[in-house]
Amino acid sequence: MGIVIVTDSTCDLPVEYISQNNVYVIPFTFVLNGINYTDDFGKSLSYKEFYDGIRNGSMPTTAQITAYTFENEFRSFVSKGDSVIYIGFSSALSETFNGSVLARNEIMEANPEADITVIDSKSASVGQGLLVYYASEMLKQGKSKQEIVEWIESNKLKVNHWFTIDSLEHLKRGGRISATSAAIGGLLEVKPVLNVSNDGSLNVVKKIRGRKKSIRTLFEEYKTLAIKPEEQMIYIAHGDCIEDAEYLKSLILSETTPKDIVINSLGPIIGTHTGPGMVGVFFLGKER
Repeated sequence: MGIVIVTDSTCDLPVEYISQNNVYVIPFTFVLNGINYTDDFGKSLSYKEFYDGIRNGSMPTTAQITAYTFENEFRSFVSKGDSVIYIGFSSALSETFNGSVLARNEIMEANPEADITVIDSKSASVGQGLLVYYASEMLKQGKSKQEIVEWIESNKLKVNHWFTIDSLEHLKRGGRISATSAAIGGLLEVKPVLNVSNDGSLNVVKKIRGRKKSIRTLFEEYKTLAIKPEEQMIYIAHGDCIEDAEYLKSLILSETTPKDIVINSLGPIIGTHTGPGMVGVFFLGKER
């Protein structure tokens, strides 16, 4: 019996952290070139192979996690007497979180004593992962379930997501932005800078000419918005563009001294919608 931190594979945390800290991940699935894959942090299909597939013209698709899957997973923990904290992908970007709510309600109706909390992170990728990281660290410090849940709910809208991508076409195809926004970006030949808003949806915030300048813009947003970076874990995610991620890290270290910076690959679920070349920084700020 204990508290279990559960999330899904859109958290994009390093697989080493997942395995070493007993975080339980429910995987999404995706299809590339007619083959079904489990999003298992690059084990079944490497990130390099995934992004090369897109570069070569493949158009992957993703499938949300079903309520049935959530119900089975949650029941397995409840049957052992565990308390569950599920931190899920933003409901503004996927119906997946709603599946977790349906599963929880189904279990609670039959077993009112079950202890399951589902949290809409209003976040994506390592923004969601940051909440999982802090929840896991609090659990190791002996915090109660109530303390962990209250901290997440109080701080989730302080998680900043700032990222740039090479093209808006992938976001348009996935229905994440309008065709008009994508067309304008393409005509101007700009590198869009985006963030995740308070409702958990994507916003094109700026249109920057030039890749280096767009990455520097990410740094400027970090420098302006991050609170006490010396006490923070900063995450950088990239869609098979490690050199750009390292460049962003060097900018951050040139003027600030965060507690740590972790660079990790962007997984295929988010990567399907952003394409190769995404680079982003994730951190806590006073607000988004």
